Amino acid sequence: VQLVESGGGLVQAGGSLRLSCAASGSIFSINDMGWYRQAPGKERELVARITRRGTANYADSVKGRFTISGDFGKIMVDLEMNSLKPEDTAVYYCRVTSAGTYPFWGQGTQVTVSS
Repeated sequence: VQLVESGGGLVQAGGSLRLSCAASGSIFSINDMGWYRQAPGKERELVARITRRGTANYADSVKGRFTISGDFGKIMVDLEMNSLKPEDTAVYYCRVTSAGTYPFWGQGTQVTVSS
């Protein structure tokens, strides 16, 4: 099973982007789906995560600007990003966790925000 991300790109500060992630096959007993990011020289960090019950968690730095949504039946998760800032520049990764197995990761999509 692969997670395929799309929607990254170059945008000016204040702009918006929507990232999408979809699984190429079946994943059973999914616990949550989320987005992480890694900027150059920094560790990978959680951006947003949504559980099967619909609970969403966000990094403090993106609260009020980013919105995560997911379809657990189709194994798809999107990240709507508004009011983007240069510090949001990073490679964004989709992740799906399920019971009894290692997390699934996407290959990453670059988001670059120019000032």
